[in-house]
Amino acid sequence: MKRVLLSWSSGKDSAWTLHVLRRDPAIELCGLVTTLNAEFDRVAMHGVRRTVLEAQAAAAGLPLWIVPLPWPCPNEVYEQRMAETCGRAVKEGIEAIAFGDLFLEDVRAYRERNLAPTGLDPLFPLWKIPTDILAREMIAGGLRARISCVDTEKLPASFAGREFDQDLLRELPDGIDPCAERGEFHTCVYAGPMFQTPLPLQSGEIVTRDRFAFADFAVS
Repeated sequence: MKRVLLSWSSGKDSAWTLHVLRRDPAIELCGLVTTLNAEFDRVAMHGVRRTVLEAQAAAAGLPLWIVPLPWPCPNEVYEQRMAETCGRAVKEGIEAIAFGDLFLEDVRAYRERNLAPTGLDPLFPLWKIPTDILAREMIAGGLRARISCVDTEKLPASFAGREFDQDLLRELPDGIDPCAERGEFHTCVYAGPMFQTPLPLQSGEIVTRDRFAFADFAVS
């Protein structure tokens, strides 16, 4: 079996990647790797609290590897911290890191380029699945998530906090990817076949910082 870490964003794509990997008998999942904005103690970009992240890892039954990042974070610092994490992974017998990327070629090439010197294999289990089909498959398969962050230059701030469901998909404006692969929005997963039990996710306030609207969530 190949020992694999999963890059975990707290959102739907990484959660569905976890579900897919768990159905592969050739894969042994060893942990979830997440970058955390150390200034706010929240998942980078998604804005999800550390406590929710920890609850997700517990529900998935996997250890959580947190990579703390300063704010603001220069790219060279990010790459250094990730290189250190990869070094730890190799020492612990990890052979690959899986990502929930869908179709952005530049993102995939960046990950492949940075992993090449480490000896770790990059895996992309959801790669090039049509995102309209994938979004519907996630929802039909029992994944439950809420929108944690909205890029207000692409979507109205009112989408923040909403359930990722069929109604939302129908209301997305033309040109918005159903899985938001271009960063239109980010999600926080609280239930699904990848979790042993659902998270008791509670919705809090919605705040706007710069061009992003963030919905705050907590676990009760």
